[in-house]
Amino acid sequence: MGACEGAFFNSFSLLLYFFYLTLKSISMADAQKRSSYSTAFLVIIFTFFFWGFVAASNGVLIPMFKKNFSLNQFQSQLVDFAFYLAYCVGSVIYFVTSMAFGDPLNKIGYKKGLIIGLVVSALGALLFIPAVNAASYILFLSGLFIIGLGFALLQIVANPFVINLGDPSKGSHRLNFAGGINSLGTTIGPVLLAFALYGKVTPGQGQVLGIENLKTPYVALSGMLFLLAVLVAMVKMPVIKNEEKIEKGVSVFQYPQLVWGMVAIFIYVGTEVTIQSNLGALLALPSIKGIDHTQVDKFISLYWGSLMIGRISGSLHTFSLNKMAYRLLSVVLPFAVFGIILFFNILRGADVSDLYIYTIWIVLFIIIKFFGQEKPSRTLLFFGISAMVFMLVGLSTSGNVALFSFISGGLFCSVMWPCIFNLSIAGLGKNTNQGSSLLIMMILGGAVIPPIQGHLADMSSVGIHLSYIVPFVGFAYLAWYGFAARKMLQKQGIDYDASIE
Repeated sequence: MGACEGAFFNSFSLLLYFFYLTLKSISMADAQKRSSYSTAFLVIIFTFFFWGFVAASNGVLIPMFKKNFSLNQFQSQLVDFAFYLAYCVGSVIYFVTSMAFGDPLNKIGYKKGLIIGLVVSALGALLFIPAVNAASYILFLSGLFIIGLGFALLQIVANPFVINLGDPSKGSHRLNFAGGINSLGTTIGPVLLAFALYGKVTPGQGQVLGIENLKTPYVALSGMLFLLAVLVAMVKMPVIKNEEKIEKGVSVFQYPQLVWGMVAIFIYVGTEVTIQSNLGALLALPSIKGIDHTQVDKFISLYWGSLMIGRISGSLHTFSLNKMAYRLLSVVLPFAVFGIILFFNILRGADVSDLYIYTIWIVLFIIIKFFGQEKPSRTLLFFGISAMVFMLVGLSTSGNVALFSFISGGLFCSVMWPCIFNLSIAGLGKNTNQGSSLLIMMILGGAVIPPIQGHLADMSSVGIHLSYIVPFVGFAYLAWYGFAARKMLQKQGIDYDASIE
């Protein structure tokens, strides 16, 4: 354990160094402002943490609900359907309101919008109390939907705050770090929830526990979200106004990069979510792991941790690093983050020795990332093709090779969102704001694609293993979009990847 603690200390020290660089970017002439904005930034990144914490914890809820409510795989995927549908509903409400009456956040203030989002999510978490008392799956789904509605508002509000808490030109530093904290939440969320539900791992002994154990962790989550809302109300934050008007009409749909980009975001979010949402059922197969729902958190944590590996590694180019430092950190940092993933699982008493082999997939990811050269089209193409290959490996093998090949989808999903987003809104001009809103609505993919895979898994002719053809098809489309979007943009005189040739 001493060696593990030392590895964790070294890994966490690297992340603290990144945090130091991020706080440095909050540079104000007024020392008092700098201090208050640093406090505000700390509060905001906790919001990002809980945002990720809840989303990833759904992967622990799904097999638990499936067991306790005797659900089939399709019905169990309604957990993600409810949660991600809320993002789409919230975005549509905001979009329609903005078109009709102007940005509502300009009227109430972005700070109040942040508080409202936190309070709504906290109230959704409290709905778990009557859901447990009534043993009602519908009430659980309703609670998750309300939590998601609050998070939809947080998604709209939080990013502008992070950018404006200091020098806007260095806002990308803070956004990348906040994204890393979000991924930290997704990594340890499943582990902490599983610990709250099942306690420490007891080797060779599964626990069959009821939904009554959900009450305490979600009441605690509600309390922390309410506390965050109070802290937001207390700290000084910059005044933000969105002066851009959302264009009326459908002229935005004349841009093919946006239309196909909307499909790409839909498929990307759905693919990212469905891999982990169906992981519990996959792990139950004797040919994969043969474990029950109380032991899946280690692998769900590894999946979301894979996204953290990619996102933190992908944020390196935003810092002023020389070529040698950049290359060194590109290799070292993924393993440092992997060490943190292992550490949090060890705290729950999990045996992580079977995760060590995953370093092979991390090495392959690092190599492929260098080929992508951090150009959006090329990265999307290379990562899409690579993920397709690993999905095929997973479909055609069994045991750890199949499992970790599927989980490695998280590594390749990690930086796809900014690639798709940048390509989709390129050249939109006055339609950029409308295009961005339409892209956010496509988070709906997280609600639709997991149930589709769940339905395939329920078919006797397919089953859970072969149902992972769904993410294979998803990555195929994303690879195509990476190739096609460049061609679309070149016809409009835009080429983000030109410098690689």
